[in-house]
Amino acid sequence: MHDRSRFSRLGNVIAGLTVTFAVGACGTTVPAPPAAVPETPRVVQPDPVPTERMAALPLATTYTTLQGAPPDPAPSDPTSGLVLHPTTTQVVYAHPGGPPVGKLPVTQLKSPTWVPVIATQPGWEQVLLPSRPNGSAGWVYVGGGGVEKARSPYRVEVETATRTLTVYRSGRRVGSWKVAVGAPETPTPTGRTFVLASVSPTYSGYGSLVLPLGTHSTTLDTFADGPATVAMHGWQDQEIFGLPVSHGCIRLPDAALRVMSRVPLGTAVVIS
Repeated sequence: MHDRSRFSRLGNVIAGLTVTFAVGACGTTVPAPPAAVPETPRVVQPDPVPTERMAALPLATTYTTLQGAPPDPAPSDPTSGLVLHPTTTQVVYAHPGGPPVGKLPVTQLKSPTWVPVIATQPGWEQVLLPSRPNGSAGWVYVGGGGVEKARSPYRVEVETATRTLTVYRSGRRVGSWKVAVGAPETPTPTGRTFVLASVSPTYSGYGSLVLPLGTHSTTLDTFADGPATVAMHGWQDQEIFGLPVSHGCIRLPDAALRVMSRVPLGTAVVIS
């Protein structure tokens, strides 16, 4: 007597190939359906930018205003920590396969350019930009090389209502400090920005370093012969911490400035 369970699944070798059969409702064998092959996502290719057009594109720096750059789609959300550095000047597009709106240079304020990635699709990264209007974003095509990517373990939050700076590393709080923020007539702009550069202060009262951010004053067009870039820096008067007294910058106590000096460029700073 034959055991019918032996025939519930058969493997036959035909011309060197193993073919698997499944038992049908009437005991007949029918070929098993082939395993689904995952579809490879299609990479949208950027339109070529001629040399003349490339030369005319504005640089995405703290000194420029970009026309046509889309706004940050989620200005209050934390980022993944992924940051991008162009090793060669990269075209910034309004969307994958869309029109160019600017070009991202290799350096910013004599520091290497690092910007936070806020969205990803095959071959492309959407990044925050340091130009006006605040919260400008754009897409960089990474399928052609010329970029490096890294991950910052830090997250930085500033609450203007409580005048508090909090720094996290790998999800754990490093510290929280009272800081000074913008006065009512020159408020610190809110939204998602990032540490743009690290520069030596021109004024001794600013502490050991100045950390320009990728955002600008909303009430001042210029400040101290610059484009009114908001920055984090120290302050000699300890009594101002916890008060809204600045021109928009975030003034830090020495302990907070020491921690921020270790935060990599491109790290997102969410100001609420």
